[in-house]
Amino acid sequence: MPTPAIELLKSRSLPMLIEEEIQRVILSGEYAPGDRINEKELTLRFGTSRGPIREALRSLEASGLIEQIPNRGVFVRKLSPAQAAHIYEVRAFLFALAGRLLAVRATAEEIATLRGFVTAMDEAIAAGETERYLRENFALHEFIVAHAANPVLAAQYLSLIKQLQLYRARSLMMGRSMQESNREHHEMVEAIAAHDPDRAQAAHMAHVMSAKDRLLASSNLA
Repeated sequence: MPTPAIELLKSRSLPMLIEEEIQRVILSGEYAPGDRINEKELTLRFGTSRGPIREALRSLEASGLIEQIPNRGVFVRKLSPAQAAHIYEVRAFLFALAGRLLAVRATAEEIATLRGFVTAMDEAIAAGETERYLRENFALHEFIVAHAANPVLAAQYLSLIKQLQLYRARSLMMGRSMQESNREHHEMVEAIAAHDPDRAQAAHMAHVMSAKDRLLASSNLA
């Protein structure tokens, strides 16, 4: 019987598998923004030649997670507050479209799931559980995008989210900002539950733009 590794290689190429692992390492924080990525170290880590490593790095550069600086090497991308704000603006339009699409077709089961996320966040706020709040927050956003039934939108949105993870702006989601954010979540979900696409689009747009405003305020860019 083929081993699991062989079965995995049948569906995904070696460079693709390496890309996924490097991406995981970056987003987990093992490589911090601005850190240099050493090709030789990666060849030893993955036990492969430089060819697949370089192919994986080219793909990660195209996705915006790393950048190649002439005469210096390859580095984990370090977003400035202004760059992060630009990503928020594009994300806002994609998320607004996701909310609009879901409002048109949301099932009773999907609406119940959305309300469950919001209730869980209310509970996390009351208990002062920031990590739980963040998990439920990410889950709500991913659920909305995944159930908008537009794979192109979902792929573009998730790419932007990965880039924003490089900024690591968790400090923006503390104290009253969690309460304000979850009030916006309530409005988003109720707009979807009402099957009102215009209201849902406006609520989803306002939610991400509010997050952008908090970013600008915390970075003294506003």
